[in-house]
Amino acid sequence: MVFSSAVSSVLARAANPDKPIRVGRNKEYPRQLWWLIASFIALVSLSHFLSVAVAKCSRRRTDGGTTSRPGNTRSSSDHRLSWRRLPLALVNAFRVVAFRWTLPVGQWQSLTFAEVFIVCAYIVALFTWAFVDTTTLAGAKLNVMYWENRAGVLGASQLPLIVALGTKNNAISYLTGVSYDRLKFIHRMIARTIFILLWVHGSARIANLDPSQYVNWFVPLGITAMSAFSLLLIVSLRPIRARAYELFYYIHVLTVLVILLAAYFHTDNMGFGFYLWPCFIIWGLDRAVRLGRLIYYNHLYFGFGSASQRLDASVELLSPHMVRLHLKRPPHFRWTPGQTAFLAMPTVSRLIVESHPFTIASVDSRYALGDEVASHDTDKGAFDKDADHETTAYWNELVFLIHVREGYTKRLANAAAKGDKVKVLVDGPYGFSPDLDNDDTVVLVAGGSGVSFTLSTFLGTLSRIKSGKCRCRKIVFIWAIREAEHMEWISKVLVKALSLAPADIDISVRIFITARSGQSLANATSLDDDKESAHSSEGTAPSKSRPPSLLNFPVVQVAHGRPDLPSLLREEVEANTGRLSVTVCGSSGIAQSCREALRIPMAIVLKGGPSVVLHVESFGYA
Repeated sequence: MVFSSAVSSVLARAANPDKPIRVGRNKEYPRQLWWLIASFIALVSLSHFLSVAVAKCSRRRTDGGTTSRPGNTRSSSDHRLSWRRLPLALVNAFRVVAFRWTLPVGQWQSLTFAEVFIVCAYIVALFTWAFVDTTTLAGAKLNVMYWENRAGVLGASQLPLIVALGTKNNAISYLTGVSYDRLKFIHRMIARTIFILLWVHGSARIANLDPSQYVNWFVPLGITAMSAFSLLLIVSLRPIRARAYELFYYIHVLTVLVILLAAYFHTDNMGFGFYLWPCFIIWGLDRAVRLGRLIYYNHLYFGFGSASQRLDASVELLSPHMVRLHLKRPPHFRWTPGQTAFLAMPTVSRLIVESHPFTIASVDSRYALGDEVASHDTDKGAFDKDADHETTAYWNELVFLIHVREGYTKRLANAAAKGDKVKVLVDGPYGFSPDLDNDDTVVLVAGGSGVSFTLSTFLGTLSRIKSGKCRCRKIVFIWAIREAEHMEWISKVLVKALSLAPADIDISVRIFITARSGQSLANATSLDDDKESAHSSEGTAPSKSRPPSLLNFPVVQVAHGRPDLPSLLREEVEANTGRLSVTVCGSSGIAQSCREALRIPMAIVLKGGPSVVLHVESFGYA
């Protein structure tokens, strides 16, 4: 029996000498592709670790020496070229080319040259390994028997990478320093590339498959997987994803499960199932970590005492398109400015497992500036206590400014309009905060609800400066809003922060009201006067001073019209030296304007101009 099977194998190889070559390459080439991907991840990780190490060394030197003062700002146009600054100029030139030059893709998105390079390099590598060495021993080039199965194996081998990039807790993010939300672009790009490659495999198989083989169980499984993949790719298109996010979310969860199960049994029939089972482990570990964090941070909610009710979140409808949600910080929950948290609201969401990410607008109590977290005075009136609580919440509670869309956030806005409290389970924090400790000048740019990110960054930077951990001596806060009333979203916390800010810090707050029919500045000022009148009508003691208005601070400027970001940023580049960082959170138009404005030539850095670092945060449904 053994002898006859061995003879049959030898005769089969003799009849088709190309088969062992094809099989061997189908096994080897996916491994070579993974070595390339692992090498690239290792290179980015090494660059990240070196950057962190250099930042820490620079911080130690700063702590041991002197820091720049506001008077150190000056124009760099009169300086002569200094070739000693050539390495720094080259680093800035790389930043400009890689992250500020962009390529528009359709109406909704533009890609940086770094993203374009990654996309092109990955596509070239993938299809090179799919179609290289496809000449038979008889000399027939691009033989379909060589590349049809290889395309399928290469595509299946990349599914663990797609799953890993789509999880919230993945090793790639921690190694490279790139947060999970920024990796979503790579996740979608790889998925769409693999989708094309798998259809190359499927189309070739269907075209050359004998009709009698359709009864084999693994063929319908492959067709099922690709049908589900096709549906997923359709609903993941940006216009559909942005307008019907919940539909995308539900279909995504269902189709991914179908794809992985069907693909596993389809590939396992050919001995390549080992590429698929890691997907379930990666997904399961991510869910286990998220569930563990959810229980750890919200365990008081599962009790039956009054403590669970005190954890309910308060929601306030600030405008028809903005909700402010704040809740007591769960024990042991720590975060840094700019991080996000996933919020699950069983009384708002349609599914108990549904949760969505939102940027935390407040800062941890470790970032206290002074008496802003002090307890309320017992002799204060109800109005004073409410105002104080609104302010202090930004230092000792979790506060979220949530833009109202359809579905999940719309139902939250309806609950806020009714004055209801909602149960919220917190999972997080996620993402990485920009390191601004080594920056001499910090510029924060926000549009609308993007102020959640820049406000927490502003409060955190002030705290780091006051504690001597940040060398920054100038902060520029730029915020574009539609209506003057929107200033009330953060006016009280800004007033408190400005009143407690170190006296030797140069601060500039510039607010732009973009609506053409917006209120005049006089009417904007009257907003605070009306509040003060209401304040006095509540019977406040005459001896108590009224809270200052945001517009009373000379560092605050309010103007009508859209901000001329190119001019504003170029002024800061021309006026400052040292290290300048620009942190942006807003629409794609705002981000693009900042990128274009900061495409500074090497000559500016060689003449003593600032080294510019740009941080861009995603906005809306990425």
